[in-house]
Amino acid sequence: MEPLHPRVRLLWAGRTAISVSVLAGIAVLVDRFAVSLPLTAVVVLWGLLVSLGAVHAVLAHRIWRFELQDDALFLVRGVLTRTDTSVPYVRVQHVDTTRGPIERSAGLASVVVYTAGSRGADITIPGLRPERATELRERLRDLAIESEATDAV
Repeated sequence: MEPLHPRVRLLWAGRTAISVSVLAGIAVLVDRFAVSLPLTAVVVLWGLLVSLGAVHAVLAHRIWRFELQDDALFLVRGVLTRTDTSVPYVRVQHVDTTRGPIERSAGLASVVVYTAGSRGADITIPGLRPERATELRERLRDLAIESEATDAV
């Protein structure tokens, strides 16, 4: 099974740090304008949550894997709740490559696989080199076209 690029850990840890910093900023505003909060507690909690986010990013990276199997895309992910997903190629509707500003700055991209079925039925494979994301998108597209030709429905 193929792992994600190690740089994705920085994106995940950075996302957590930004979220926790916003919450700390709100806590400072609450302290200033509403209820007095001990600044030391806010700083310690901020450090604890950022550290937990970094540990979570490392663990998530160790677990996250994907593989193109004979008839399906197989993914393994999740730190607290492990999720194994098998997406049959015949269910693939279309495949996109995305690169947001933060991903571009880290030199990474994501592949989004849209599947037939319920609303919001899509799978994202984050943390890929842009070249790998393009290769994967094209390969998934080809596999979906091939499987459509052999579908018995």
